Amino acid sequence: MLRFFPQKDKYIKEAAVHPFDATLPIPMHIAIIMDGNGRWAQNRRLPRVAGHKEGMETVKKITTHASRLGVKVLTLYAFSTENWKRPNDEVDYLMQLPVDFFDTFVPELIKENVKVHVMGFTESLPAHTQEAVRRAIEQTKDNTGMVLNFALNYGSRAEMLQAIQSLYQEMALENEPSEITEEMIDQRLMTGFLPAKLRNPELVIRTSGEERISNFLLWQIAYSELFFTKALWPDFDPALLEDAIGSFQQRNRRFGGLAQKEEEE
Repeated sequence: MLRFFPQKDKYIKEAAVHPFDATLPIPMHIAIIMDGNGRWAQNRRLPRVAGHKEGMETVKKITTHASRLGVKVLTLYAFSTENWKRPNDEVDYLMQLPVDFFDTFVPELIKENVKVHVMGFTESLPAHTQEAVRRAIEQTKDNTGMVLNFALNYGSRAEMLQAIQSLYQEMALENEPSEITEEMIDQRLMTGFLPAKLRNPELVIRTSGEERISNFLLWQIAYSELFFTKALWPDFDPALLEDAIGSFQQRNRRFGGLAQKEEEE
């Protein structure tokens, strides 16, 4: 019956405007704020959870494509520490999604040599969600390709606070506390499990047209390139991923300095 009703806000796919070149550098670490699942469903007069289910299918497509492009780390913002404020039935559904997702997708991840990692305050997740996460990590631990890093019950301010508290406690036990350095904090953040050169995303993508960071990797994205698209997450596809990477490839990354041409002038 729903097919007789048009979408409330019909999505017209954005044309790729940034040429992608596979011979140019690919971001080693891409982070994505997956936004717009609920609006995607509501536009189709479906319950919000239908958007989350479709969003998981997009995760599968983007993970596979990113891995084949040569991305080393793909960090996906799956559930924030603030998302507990949503209606209970939606939260319950979101907590079941990792179970269904990993049960169906882990064999393909193994085939693609993708390694699963989950960062966040996972001890607060329901037992069945924790078990699904643990099982996926265990099943893919020997894979040596791209790291698929889910931020699940994650919030950047809480992450930084935890890292600083941990550092403070360690230094309090030292007879001669050392000077605090950026590297000491960097190692204690939830991305500290990665090699130093991969901890900070080179490219951050947010879908749905919103242009904010939403408490995501605030320390790690100090010099990240940002890319915003109006596409809702279930509509985000490999072509749009390549468009975002194409935009990255055209940018002049100076890290506060000058490009060589500017220095010569």
